[in-house]
Amino acid sequence: MFKRTLFDETHEAFRDMARRFVARDITPHHTAWEDEGRVSREAWLKAGEAGLLCASVPEAYGGPGADFLFSSIFLEEMARAGATGPGFWLHTDIVTPYILNYGTEALKQEWLPRMAKGQAIASLGMTEPGSGSDVQGIQTRAVRHGDDYVINGQKVFITNGGTCDILVLACKTDPGAGAKGMSLIAVPTDTPGFSRHVLKKIGGHAQDTGALFFDDVRVPAGNLLGSEGQGFSYLMQELAQERLVTCIRCCAILEGAFDWTVDYITDRNAFGRRIADFQNTRFKMAEMKAEVVKMRVFVDRCIEMHLAGDLDAADAAIAKLYTSETLSDCLDTMMQFFGGYGYMADYPIGKAWIEARAGRVAGGSSEIMREIIGRDVLGKPPRPSPSQ
Repeated sequence: MFKRTLFDETHEAFRDMARRFVARDITPHHTAWEDEGRVSREAWLKAGEAGLLCASVPEAYGGPGADFLFSSIFLEEMARAGATGPGFWLHTDIVTPYILNYGTEALKQEWLPRMAKGQAIASLGMTEPGSGSDVQGIQTRAVRHGDDYVINGQKVFITNGGTCDILVLACKTDPGAGAKGMSLIAVPTDTPGFSRHVLKKIGGHAQDTGALFFDDVRVPAGNLLGSEGQGFSYLMQELAQERLVTCIRCCAILEGAFDWTVDYITDRNAFGRRIADFQNTRFKMAEMKAEVVKMRVFVDRCIEMHLAGDLDAADAAIAKLYTSETLSDCLDTMMQFFGGYGYMADYPIGKAWIEARAGRVAGGSSEIMREIIGRDVLGKPPRPSPSQ
Protein backbone atom coordinates (compact mmCIF):
# COMPACT_ATOMS: atom_id res chain seq x y z
CA MET A 1 0.00 0.00 0.00
CA PHE A 2 1.32 3.44 -0.89
CA LYS A 3 2.28 5.80 1.92
CA ARG A 4 -0.21 8.59 2.64
CA THR A 5 1.42 12.01 2.93
CA LEU A 6 -1.50 14.09 4.18
CA PHE A 7 -0.96 13.42 7.85
CA ASP A 8 1.84 14.15 10.33
CA GLU A 9 2.53 12.65 13.76
CA THR A 10 -0.07 14.85 15.43
CA HIS A 11 -2.72 13.63 13.02
CA GLU A 12 -1.75 10.00 13.55
CA ALA A 13 -1.93 10.42 17.32
CA PHE A 14 -5.41 11.86 16.85
CA ARG A 15 -6.29 8.88 14.64
CA ASP A 16 -5.21 6.44 17.35
CA MET A 17 -7.41 8.25 19.86
CA ALA A 18 -10.36 8.33 17.44
CA ARG A 19 -9.96 4.62 16.67
CA ARG A 20 -9.94 3.74 20.37
CA PHE A 21 -13.02 5.88 20.90
CA VAL A 22 -14.91 4.10 18.12
CA ALA A 23 -13.90 0.67 19.42
CA ARG A 24 -14.86 1.54 23.01
CA ASP A 25 -17.87 3.86 22.74
CA ILE A 26 -19.46 3.21 19.33
CA THR A 27 -19.03 -0.33 17.99
CA PRO A 28 -20.21 -2.22 21.12
CA HIS A 29 -23.47 -0.25 21.19
CA HIS A 30 -24.29 -0.03 17.49
CA THR A 31 -26.54 -3.10 17.31
CA ALA A 32 -28.62 -1.81 20.23
CA TRP A 33 -28.94 1.55 18.50
CA GLU A 34 -30.15 -0.21 15.37
CA ASP A 35 -32.85 -1.94 17.41
CA GLU A 36 -33.86 1.37 19.02
CA GLY A 37 -33.76 3.36 15.79
CA ARG A 38 -31.51 6.09 17.15
CA VAL A 39 -28.12 6.75 18.74
CA SER A 40 -28.03 7.51 22.45
CA ARG A 41 -27.43 11.06 23.62
CA GLU A 42 -24.63 9.67 25.78
CA ALA A 43 -22.62 8.82 22.65
CA TRP A 44 -22.89 12.42 21.46
CA LEU A 45 -21.75 13.71 24.85
CA LYS A 46 -18.80 11.33 24.90
CA ALA A 47 -17.76 12.37 21.39
CA GLY A 48 -17.95 16.01 22.44
CA GLU A 49 -15.97 15.35 25.61
CA ALA A 50 -13.27 13.63 23.54
CA GLY A 51 -12.98 16.67 21.24
CA LEU A 52 -14.20 14.74 18.19
CA LEU A 53 -17.05 17.06 17.17
CA CYS A 54 -17.00 20.37 15.29
CA ALA A 55 -13.26 20.32 14.55
CA SER A 56 -13.36 23.62 12.65
CA VAL A 57 -15.06 25.57 15.45
CA PRO A 58 -12.59 28.02 17.05
CA GLU A 59 -11.71 27.71 20.72
CA ALA A 60 -13.50 31.04 21.32
CA TYR A 61 -16.77 29.21 20.59
CA GLY A 62 -15.90 26.10 22.57
CA GLY A 63 -14.50 24.04 19.69
CA PRO A 64 -11.14 22.33 19.13
CA GLY A 65 -9.93 25.03 16.73
CA ALA A 66 -8.58 22.42 14.30
CA ASP A 67 -9.13 21.96 10.56
CA PHE A 68 -10.86 19.64 8.12
CA LEU A 69 -7.98 17.13 8.20
CA PHE A 70 -8.90 16.20 11.75
CA SER A 71 -12.53 15.86 10.73
CA SER A 72 -11.54 13.61 7.85
CA ILE A 73 -9.66 11.31 10.23
CA PHE A 74 -12.71 10.82 12.45
CA LEU A 75 -14.87 10.35 9.34
CA GLU A 76 -12.55 7.59 8.17
CA GLU A 77 -12.43 5.75 11.48
CA MET A 78 -16.22 5.81 11.88
CA ALA A 79 -16.83 4.66 8.32
CA ARG A 80 -14.16 1.96 8.39
CA ALA A 81 -15.82 0.46 11.47
CA GLY A 82 -19.22 0.44 9.75
CA ALA A 83 -20.62 2.91 12.31
CA THR A 84 -23.33 4.44 10.15
CA GLY A 85 -25.71 5.37 12.97
CA PRO A 86 -24.14 8.46 14.56
CA GLY A 87 -24.66 11.48 12.33
CA PHE A 88 -21.52 13.13 13.67
CA TRP A 89 -20.34 13.81 10.12
CA LEU A 90 -23.40 15.85 9.17
CA HIS A 91 -23.41 17.72 12.47
CA THR A 92 -19.70 18.57 12.27
CA ASP A 93 -18.81 18.99 8.62
CA ILE A 94 -22.06 20.00 6.92
CA VAL A 95 -24.25 21.92 9.40
CA THR A 96 -21.60 23.60 11.57
CA PRO A 97 -20.04 25.63 8.70
CA TYR A 98 -23.38 27.35 7.99
CA ILE A 99 -23.69 28.63 11.54
CA LEU A 100 -19.99 29.42 11.83
CA ASN A 101 -19.74 31.24 8.49
CA TYR A 102 -23.12 32.95 8.25
CA GLY A 103 -24.64 33.07 11.74
CA THR A 104 -24.85 36.18 13.89
CA GLU A 105 -22.53 36.47 16.87
CA ALA A 106 -25.47 35.71 19.15
CA LEU A 107 -26.29 32.49 17.26
CA LYS A 108 -22.66 31.37 17.35
CA GLN A 109 -22.40 32.00 21.07
CA GLU A 110 -25.67 30.20 21.75
CA TRP A 111 -25.21 27.08 19.62
CA LEU A 112 -21.60 26.35 18.67
CA PRO A 113 -20.30 25.58 22.21
CA ARG A 114 -23.20 23.20 22.80
CA MET A 115 -22.72 21.56 19.42
CA ALA A 116 -19.00 21.06 20.04
CA LYS A 117 -19.75 19.40 23.38
CA GLY A 118 -22.45 17.14 21.92
CA GLN A 119 -25.09 18.82 24.07
CA ALA A 120 -27.02 20.01 21.00
CA ILE A 121 -27.45 17.93 17.85
CA ALA A 122 -27.62 19.75 14.52
CA SER A 123 -29.26 18.91 11.21
CA LEU A 124 -29.81 20.39 7.75
CA GLY A 125 -33.27 20.70 6.23
CA MET A 126 -33.02 20.81 2.43
CA THR A 127 -34.83 17.89 0.78
CA GLU A 128 -38.61 18.02 0.37
CA PRO A 129 -41.14 15.41 -0.76
CA GLY A 130 -41.59 17.13 -4.12
CA SER A 131 -38.09 18.38 -4.84
CA GLY A 132 -35.46 15.69 -4.12
CA SER A 133 -32.15 16.80 -5.62
CA ASP A 134 -33.81 19.91 -7.08
CA VAL A 135 -32.87 22.34 -4.31
CA GLN A 136 -34.32 25.30 -6.19
CA GLY A 137 -37.71 23.57 -6.24
CA ILE A 138 -38.32 23.69 -2.48
CA GLN A 139 -41.70 24.97 -1.29
CA THR A 140 -41.20 25.54 2.44
CA ARG A 141 -42.02 29.20 3.03
CA ALA A 142 -40.77 31.73 5.59
CA VAL A 143 -42.75 34.98 5.75
CA ARG A 144 -41.42 38.00 7.62
CA HIS A 145 -43.87 39.12 10.28
CA GLY A 146 -42.55 41.95 12.43
CA ASP A 147 -39.39 40.76 14.19
CA ASP A 148 -40.03 37.11 13.30
CA TYR A 149 -40.19 34.69 10.40
CA VAL A 150 -43.26 32.44 10.27
CA ILE A 151 -42.44 29.11 8.62
CA ASN A 152 -44.75 26.59 6.95
CA GLY A 153 -43.84 23.48 4.96
CA GLN A 154 -42.16 20.11 5.30
CA LYS A 155 -38.87 18.31 4.76
CA VAL A 156 -38.03 14.63 4.27
CA PHE A 157 -35.03 12.25 4.44
CA ILE A 158 -33.35 14.50 7.02
CA THR A 159 -30.31 12.97 8.73
CA ASN A 160 -30.42 13.53 12.52
CA GLY A 161 -34.01 14.62 11.96
CA GLY A 162 -35.37 12.54 14.83
CA THR A 163 -33.14 14.01 17.53
CA CYS A 164 -31.80 17.36 16.30
CA ASP A 165 -32.04 20.39 18.57
CA ILE A 166 -31.11 22.97 15.93
CA LEU A 167 -31.94 22.84 12.24
CA VAL A 168 -30.45 24.89 9.42
CA LEU A 169 -33.52 25.22 7.23
CA ALA A 170 -33.57 26.03 3.51
CA CYS A 171 -36.77 27.92 2.73
CA LYS A 172 -38.28 30.45 0.33
CA THR A 173 -38.51 34.00 1.59
CA ASP A 174 -39.43 35.29 -1.89
CA PRO A 175 -41.09 32.50 -3.89
CA GLY A 176 -41.20 34.57 -7.07
CA ALA A 177 -37.45 35.16 -7.23
CA GLY A 178 -36.30 31.62 -8.06
CA ALA A 179 -32.93 30.72 -6.55
CA LYS A 180 -32.52 34.31 -5.33
CA GLY A 181 -35.61 33.91 -3.18
CA MET A 182 -34.10 31.17 -1.00
CA SER A 183 -32.79 31.83 2.52
CA LEU A 184 -31.32 29.81 5.38
CA ILE A 185 -32.80 30.10 8.86
CA ALA A 186 -31.65 28.43 12.09
CA VAL A 187 -34.69 26.81 13.70
CA PRO A 188 -34.59 25.45 17.27
CA THR A 189 -36.69 22.29 17.26
CA ASP A 190 -38.41 23.07 20.56
CA THR A 191 -40.24 25.92 18.80
CA PRO A 192 -44.05 25.56 18.84
CA GLY A 193 -45.46 24.31 15.54
CA PHE A 194 -42.50 22.05 14.77
CA SER A 195 -43.08 18.29 14.63
CA ARG A 196 -41.29 15.26 13.21
CA HIS A 197 -41.57 11.61 12.37
CA VAL A 198 -38.70 9.10 12.19
CA LEU A 199 -38.70 7.18 8.90
CA LYS A 200 -38.22 3.44 8.46
CA LYS A 201 -35.49 2.58 5.96
CA ILE A 202 -34.07 -0.57 4.40
CA GLY A 203 -30.69 0.27 5.93
CA GLY A 204 -29.09 2.70 8.34
CA HIS A 205 -31.41 1.54 11.10
CA ALA A 206 -29.50 3.35 13.85
CA GLN A 207 -29.71 6.67 12.00
CA ASP A 208 -32.77 8.73 12.97
CA THR A 209 -33.67 9.96 9.49
CA GLY A 210 -36.77 12.10 9.78
CA ALA A 211 -39.66 13.85 8.10
CA LEU A 212 -40.07 17.36 9.52
CA PHE A 213 -43.18 19.51 9.60
CA PHE A 214 -43.57 23.28 10.12
CA ASP A 215 -46.96 24.69 11.04
CA ASP A 216 -46.70 28.43 11.69
CA VAL A 217 -43.29 27.99 13.31
CA ARG A 218 -42.21 31.43 14.50
CA VAL A 219 -38.49 32.18 14.91
CA PRO A 220 -36.68 35.50 15.49
CA ALA A 221 -35.46 37.34 12.40
CA GLY A 222 -32.00 37.22 13.96
CA ASN A 223 -31.94 33.49 13.21
CA LEU A 224 -31.50 34.29 9.51
CA LEU A 225 -28.11 33.02 8.35
CA GLY A 226 -26.30 35.64 6.29
CA SER A 227 -28.49 37.76 4.04
CA GLU A 228 -32.03 37.12 2.91
CA GLY A 229 -32.15 35.66 -0.59
CA GLN A 230 -28.58 34.33 -0.47
CA GLY A 231 -29.42 30.84 0.79
CA PHE A 232 -28.93 29.09 -2.54
CA SER A 233 -25.53 30.73 -2.96
CA TYR A 234 -24.49 29.61 0.54
CA LEU A 235 -25.63 26.05 -0.17
CA MET A 236 -23.61 25.94 -3.37
CA GLN A 237 -20.50 27.24 -1.57
CA GLU A 238 -20.72 24.50 1.05
CA LEU A 239 -21.77 21.63 -1.23
CA ALA A 240 -18.19 20.80 -2.23
CA GLN A 241 -17.34 19.90 1.37
CA GLU A 242 -20.61 18.02 1.79
CA ARG A 243 -19.85 15.86 -1.23
CA LEU A 244 -16.24 15.40 -0.15
CA VAL A 245 -17.51 14.05 3.18
CA THR A 246 -19.42 11.39 1.23
CA CYS A 247 -16.28 10.54 -0.75
CA ILE A 248 -14.16 10.15 2.39
CA ARG A 249 -16.74 7.86 3.94
CA CYS A 250 -17.05 5.78 0.75
CA CYS A 251 -13.29 5.33 0.58
CA ALA A 252 -12.96 4.23 4.20
CA ILE A 253 -15.94 1.87 3.93
CA LEU A 254 -14.36 0.24 0.87
CA GLU A 255 -11.02 -0.19 2.64
CA GLY A 256 -12.72 -1.73 5.66
CA ALA A 257 -14.85 -4.07 3.55
CA PHE A 258 -11.81 -5.15 1.56
CA ASP A 259 -10.03 -6.15 4.77
CA TRP A 260 -13.10 -8.05 6.00
CA THR A 261 -13.20 -9.92 2.70
CA VAL A 262 -9.50 -10.82 2.79
CA ASP A 263 -9.94 -12.23 6.30
CA TYR A 264 -12.97 -14.27 5.26
CA ILE A 265 -11.68 -15.77 2.02
CA THR A 266 -8.32 -16.74 3.55
CA ASP A 267 -10.08 -18.56 6.40
CA ARG A 268 -13.05 -20.11 4.59
CA ASN A 269 -12.65 -23.39 2.68
CA ALA A 270 -14.66 -24.76 -0.23
CA PHE A 271 -14.04 -27.93 -2.28
CA GLY A 272 -10.99 -28.78 -0.22
CA ARG A 273 -9.16 -25.46 -0.46
CA ARG A 274 -9.38 -21.85 0.63
CA ILE A 275 -11.69 -19.56 -1.30
CA ALA A 276 -8.65 -17.32 -1.70
CA ASP A 277 -6.88 -20.05 -3.71
CA PHE A 278 -9.34 -19.99 -6.62
CA GLN A 279 -8.13 -18.01 -9.63
CA ASN A 280 -11.44 -16.18 -9.94
CA THR A 281 -11.08 -14.98 -6.34
CA ARG A 282 -7.51 -13.78 -6.86
CA PHE A 283 -8.38 -11.93 -10.06
CA LYS A 284 -11.45 -10.26 -8.57
CA MET A 285 -9.57 -9.25 -5.43
CA ALA A 286 -6.73 -7.87 -7.56
CA GLU A 287 -9.19 -5.74 -9.51
CA MET A 288 -10.77 -4.43 -6.31
CA LYS A 289 -7.39 -3.74 -4.73
CA ALA A 290 -6.68 -1.53 -7.72
CA GLU A 291 -9.97 0.29 -7.10
CA VAL A 292 -9.16 0.71 -3.40
CA VAL A 293 -5.82 2.32 -4.22
CA LYS A 294 -7.22 4.50 -7.02
CA MET A 295 -9.99 5.75 -4.77
CA ARG A 296 -7.64 6.47 -1.87
CA VAL A 297 -5.18 8.43 -4.05
CA PHE A 298 -7.99 10.38 -5.69
CA VAL A 299 -9.82 11.20 -2.44
CA ASP A 300 -6.62 12.26 -0.70
CA ARG A 301 -5.91 14.58 -3.60
CA CYS A 302 -9.44 16.02 -3.31
CA ILE A 303 -8.85 16.65 0.41
CA GLU A 304 -5.64 18.51 -0.47
CA MET A 305 -7.50 20.59 -3.05
CA HIS A 306 -10.27 21.37 -0.58
CA LEU A 307 -7.82 22.49 2.09
CA ALA A 308 -6.26 24.83 -0.50
CA GLY A 309 -9.68 26.16 -1.54
CA ASP A 310 -9.38 24.63 -5.02
CA LEU A 311 -12.09 21.92 -4.98
CA ASP A 312 -14.85 23.28 -7.19
CA ALA A 313 -18.36 21.97 -7.86
CA ALA A 314 -17.36 19.89 -10.90
CA ASP A 315 -14.40 18.28 -9.11
CA ALA A 316 -16.60 17.42 -6.13
CA ALA A 317 -19.25 15.97 -8.44
CA ILE A 318 -16.67 13.79 -10.19
CA ALA A 319 -15.40 12.55 -6.84
CA LYS A 320 -18.86 11.77 -5.48
CA LEU A 321 -19.98 10.02 -8.66
CA TYR A 322 -16.86 7.87 -8.83
CA THR A 323 -16.63 6.93 -5.15
CA SER A 324 -20.32 6.18 -4.54
CA GLU A 325 -20.75 4.12 -7.71
CA THR A 326 -17.46 2.24 -7.28
CA LEU A 327 -18.23 1.44 -3.64
CA SER A 328 -21.57 -0.12 -4.55
CA ASP A 329 -20.04 -2.15 -7.38
CA CYS A 330 -17.16 -3.45 -5.26
CA LEU A 331 -19.33 -4.29 -2.26
CA ASP A 332 -21.60 -6.34 -4.50
CA THR A 333 -18.61 -8.35 -5.73
CA MET A 334 -17.13 -8.79 -2.25
CA MET A 335 -20.46 -9.82 -0.75
CA GLN A 336 -20.63 -12.64 -3.29
CA PHE A 337 -17.53 -14.24 -1.76
CA PHE A 338 -19.36 -14.54 1.56
CA GLY A 339 -22.15 -16.61 0.02
CA GLY A 340 -25.13 -17.01 2.34
CA TYR A 341 -23.21 -15.58 5.26
CA GLY A 342 -23.01 -12.23 3.52
CA TYR A 343 -26.79 -12.02 3.75
CA MET A 344 -26.78 -12.56 7.50
CA ALA A 345 -27.18 -9.62 9.89
CA ASP A 346 -24.13 -10.69 11.92
CA TYR A 347 -21.80 -10.03 8.99
CA PRO A 348 -20.97 -6.33 8.42
CA ILE A 349 -20.45 -6.84 4.68
CA GLY A 350 -24.21 -7.19 4.16
CA LYS A 351 -24.98 -4.02 6.11
CA ALA A 352 -22.34 -2.12 4.17
CA TRP A 353 -23.82 -3.36 0.89
CA ILE A 354 -27.31 -2.16 1.84
CA GLU A 355 -26.24 1.18 3.28
CA ALA A 356 -23.86 2.05 0.43
CA ARG A 357 -26.87 2.32 -1.86
CA ALA A 358 -27.90 5.59 -0.20
CA GLY A 359 -24.60 7.21 -1.22
CA ARG A 360 -25.69 7.24 -4.85
CA VAL A 361 -28.70 9.39 -3.94
CA ALA A 362 -27.85 11.46 -0.84
CA GLY A 363 -26.14 14.83 -1.32
CA GLY A 364 -27.23 14.88 -4.96
CA SER A 365 -27.98 11.76 -7.01
CA SER A 366 -25.52 10.22 -9.45
CA GLU A 367 -27.65 11.58 -12.28
CA ILE A 368 -27.29 15.13 -10.92
CA MET A 369 -23.52 14.58 -10.60
CA ARG A 370 -23.40 13.57 -14.26
CA GLU A 371 -25.37 16.67 -15.20
CA ILE A 372 -22.96 18.93 -13.27
CA ILE A 373 -19.95 17.26 -14.86
CA GLY A 374 -21.51 17.33 -18.33
CA ARG A 375 -22.27 21.04 -18.08
CA ASP A 376 -18.72 21.71 -16.98
CA VAL A 377 -17.34 19.81 -19.96
CA LEU A 378 -19.83 20.80 -22.67
CA GLY A 379 -21.62 23.87 -21.36
CA LYS A 380 -25.23 24.27 -20.38
CA PRO A 381 -27.61 23.03 -23.11
CA PRO A 382 -29.86 25.70 -24.63
CA ARG A 383 -33.51 25.78 -23.63
CA PRO A 384 -35.83 24.34 -26.30
CA SER A 385 -37.81 26.90 -28.28
CA PRO A 386 -41.61 26.95 -27.84
CA SER A 387 -41.98 25.29 -31.25
CA GLN A 388 -39.99 22.29 -30.04
